[in-house]
Amino acid sequence: MDFKKFTSQASSPTGGYLALSGYRGQFRGYELTSIKMEDADPIMKWRNEQIACLHQNEPLTSTQQTEFFNERVKTQFSQSKPNLILLRFTSENRLIGYSSLYDFNWQDLRAKAFFLLETERVQDAFQYGTDCSVLINLLMRIAFMTLSLNKISMHSFDNRPFHVNAVEASGMRREGVLREHTKTEGNWVNVVVASCLRSEYLKQYPQ
Repeated sequence: MDFKKFTSQASSPTGGYLALSGYRGQFRGYELTSIKMEDADPIMKWRNEQIACLHQNEPLTSTQQTEFFNERVKTQFSQSKPNLILLRFTSENRLIGYSSLYDFNWQDLRAKAFFLLETERVQDAFQYGTDCSVLINLLMRIAFMTLSLNKISMHSFDNRPFHVNAVEASGMRREGVLREHTKTEGNWVNVVVASCLRSEYLKQYPQ
């Protein structure tokens, strides 16, 4: 896919992140924009259905999710240098997943990245690869061009090779493997660390 053909436009910052200055990223019917409070329930559903691939010990409740959105998410909207950004991922205006930038280090201009797609889309390897490629490239554009970060990194469980392959095929370079770094469903799994630098992004997609 030719990601040089991104489009972006200014939108009302109401309800969105000040740090994104109303940015909207679009590509072939896909969009990555500031999270909405109404996204809490579908995100909770997907997280509970895919709990085995998350750092989450037990299913979330509606009360926990509401508290998280009110206390951790909404409070970051007005921050010029937030420590958490959640982004809604849509296709033809329908929510199909979400992404986050977190663990910001604003001095060194780096953050970690994460994403999760609706459970049904995970079942189709080709669809998953397409969705991941678009999402990650839109996320890179926000991270490097809007937030002016120098580096984003992503941690992936290696018991999901289709996910690791999709991440690395989307421009993230493997840095290494954290051996038996986490436990899921009673088994130790390795965590693959991949990252992208602003210089690498600009080399591939010069502005």
